[in-house]
This record gives sequence, structure tokens and C-alpha cells, in this order.
Amino acid sequence: MKIALDPYMLRTLPMDDMVRTVAELGYEYIELSPREDFMPFFLHPRADDERIAALKKSLRTHGVQLSSVLPLYKWSSPDETERQAAVRYWKRMIEITSDLECPLMNSEFNGRPERAAESEAAFWRSLEELLPLFEREGIALNLEAHPDDFCEENTPAVDLVRAINKPWVNYLYCAPHTFHLSGAAEVGADIASMMRYAGDKLQHVHIADSFNHKGSSGLRYILNPPGTPARIHQHLDIGQGEVDWDAFFATLRELDFDGVATACVFAWEERARESSAFMLDRITKELAA
Repeated sequence: MKIALDPYMLRTLPMDDMVRTVAELGYEYIELSPREDFMPFFLHPRADDERIAALKKSLRTHGVQLSSVLPLYKWSSPDETERQAAVRYWKRMIEITSDLECPLMNSEFNGRPERAAESEAAFWRSLEELLPLFEREGIALNLEAHPDDFCEENTPAVDLVRAINKPWVNYLYCAPHTFHLSGAAEVGADIASMMRYAGDKLQHVHIADSFNHKGSSGLRYILNPPGTPARIHQHLDIGQGEVDWDAFFATLRELDFDGVATACVFAWEERARESSAFMLDRITKELAA
């Protein structure tokens, strides 16, 4: 098993300083997430050969490895121009990930929930172009359901991953999305059942806490105007929200989880080092139990 840090809270540091900081915190793995100078959100990658070589050198120097690379592109957009652009960005990022000698990428379904059928059709068109490239480069892919994507809930997301029918395409359970993954009508969230449903396809987890936005008769958060379709969740330190961590970690142990566990707290940039160190200590103790 690999315990990684998503260094998004450290993204303003120069790349070498970011890698050094992750090593100083005690992590052995980095999940490389979007940053403006290398892999921006929804835009063509900025990394050239020089930046790729510099990152590889930093990783060697500081004794850290990439567990995974996490790009975000609109590959399920119902707008064909957007979708085609996203596929171009994916192709370049697959090439970069191969140059970095990283064996795994992970991402979101993207698309629009109000146009779910069109978005899913776009997703399959993109996969037709991209799956052969993943296979050729020997790079695995983990996919997560995300609030406001065309696929937001655990069960249909797992089913969609299984439908891709590739042993190297698997599922990522994102703990801070738990209360969205359980479905719009459910007040609680049976984490154990959702993770067991993924079964052997569960190869990646994102670990951060979140409040249950459905609590207090849906009044945990009051959004205006009433009825807005906005989604809300947090990426907090473990224990600062309402995710059932006893169930989460017990189920990982029950399933003999041996994939990637990424600490992905985004809420505390002013105390990024303290938060990241806390998360590593807690995750290590839980998964070693």
C-alpha cells in the first residue's frame, strides 16, 4: 500500500521546494495534482521536457516517488469542441506521466448532471480514443465520482467503472464526497456498504473529512436562492467533520486494501504542514492496525 500526499496546499511553492517539503513531512509518495506551472485545471499541460526532467531530479534528490498523477479535463463534456480539446490535453498528460515513469493516473468523470446521458456518451467517445494510449504506455487509471459530475453516486460509478471492462481501470472512493456518494435522498451514509460494493475494484482512496450537508433536515448549510443546484462539501482534517472513520478504516482493513491512500486536505493552507503531518500519522496508524 502507498500513502501519498496531494500537495495542492503546497502548490505555490516552486516544484523542488514542494517535493522537499513532502519528504520532510515523512511521506514517501506524492499524488501530483493540478498546479499552474505544470498541469493546470482544464487546460493543456504546461510541462515541457525541462520541467519534467527537473521534477524527476527533485524526486530522486529528496527520495520521494509519484504514486499517481491527477489531471482534470472536460472529457465528458456534451460540447464536442470542449470534449475534443480535453482529449488532446489527456493525450499530452499521458505522455508526460509516462516520461515521469509513473504507473497510475486518476481523475473524475466530469460532464454535467443535468445532461447525464449526453455526458456519458461523450465519456465513452473519449475512452475509445484514450484507452489504447493508457494500455500502450502501461498506465493504470482510477476514476472517482464527484459532486456535480454526470455520475455523482457510488453504486452507478462503480458500475460504470466495471463496464469499462479493463483490469487496470479501477475505482477511487473519495471520503469527503461520502454524503454525495450515498445518494440525494439518503440522510446518512453507509460507508461500509459502499466500499464493499466496489470490492476488488476499490484500488484508491482519498482521505479527508466533510460535514453531512443533508443533516438537520437539510439545513446544515443554508444556500440561497432556495433550491439552488450547487453542491457543497469540504476537505478537512480527519475528525473535523462527520465522516464515519471507524467504518471507513475498518472496511479498508476488512477488504485487505493494498492500493493508494491519498491525504487530500485542502482547507488549511495557513497550516498546510501541520495538517499534512497529522494526516500521515493518523492514516499510518489506522492502516497498520
